[in-house]
Amino acid sequence: VEIGAGFSVVEQKGSEHRDEMSQNGFASNNAGGILGGISTGQDICVKIALKPTSSITQPGQTVSVSGEAAEIVTKGRHDPWLTRGAIDFCYATIAAPFAFFVVPWPEPHMWSIFAAAFVIHLAYKLMQSWAYTKGAYTVVYPVVRGTGPLFTVIGAYFLFGERFNLTQWAGVATLLAGIYGLAAYNLRHVTAERDTLNLALLLAVITGLFVALYTTWDAYGIRATANPFTFLAWFFFIDGLFFPWLAYFRYRSMRHPPELGPLMQRGLIGAFVAIASFGSVMMATRLDNVGEAAILRETSTVFAALIGWLALKETVGPRRIALMALIALGAVIVEMGG
Repeated sequence: VEIGAGFSVVEQKGSEHRDEMSQNGFASNNAGGILGGISTGQDICVKIALKPTSSITQPGQTVSVSGEAAEIVTKGRHDPWLTRGAIDFCYATIAAPFAFFVVPWPEPHMWSIFAAAFVIHLAYKLMQSWAYTKGAYTVVYPVVRGTGPLFTVIGAYFLFGERFNLTQWAGVATLLAGIYGLAAYNLRHVTAERDTLNLALLLAVITGLFVALYTTWDAYGIRATANPFTFLAWFFFIDGLFFPWLAYFRYRSMRHPPELGPLMQRGLIGAFVAIASFGSVMMATRLDNVGEAAILRETSTVFAALIGWLALKETVGPRRIALMALIALGAVIVEMGG
């Protein structure tokens, strides 16, 4: 920070630096309008220099914890608890009029199914939010998505009697190799939150188990009602009742809470994405085998990487391309082998 002449005073003599006065006022303003902490009545001149921030989205070179050359990209981060609450609030609000006034009323036996689905999804969202607060998204997300389909296929065998042949199991193995390979690659190069990464990976595995549980249970629920849109409308309405309250109390306790406008905008976008994606998967599990639908859904890791490349300007090297190709190949093998 410079006031008045600032650092240029080192080039001045005392006779040059002093601000002489006449009947018409000061002849100069080297002091910047302040003398002894008191305003002289002149213009107060202050200059400030800011260091350019180096934490930007443009990739840069660094060194990993293992001492190898790596690339680092700084990304923005949103509170997962608040974002989840905003999404749930929005899709519950959207679903409410359809549940009460458009679709047929649920059959009596459906209420216990909705109650169990509410508990399962609540546990899943709690584990998911906790995992994302402890580890990098690029590491946690593939582990969650890799654990989910394996146990979904196993759960579909016990609940629906679905069986995969050897070709389809080979496809599952190929897909899991791609997903876990992507997680291992990201794990090797991640530099943030290394101290809590082990806990994040454990939470990611637990979250993946809940993914398998809700996938099979939702498939059971949407098959148990005459009208699938009844299940979808009431599911989204009931599922969105709890987390907004949790987010509200968290928001109230924050010293510097984020602005509500952008938060709710993300929530609204996320709500439409959730309704479209979850709704599509649930309809797929009603019309087709649950295990195959779950496997095809995990190609989302490929789209997540593409979004990271296109929107976040992340570098997608040959290794990541090969791993994403494995994921897509695994899904194709499962579908074609059935």
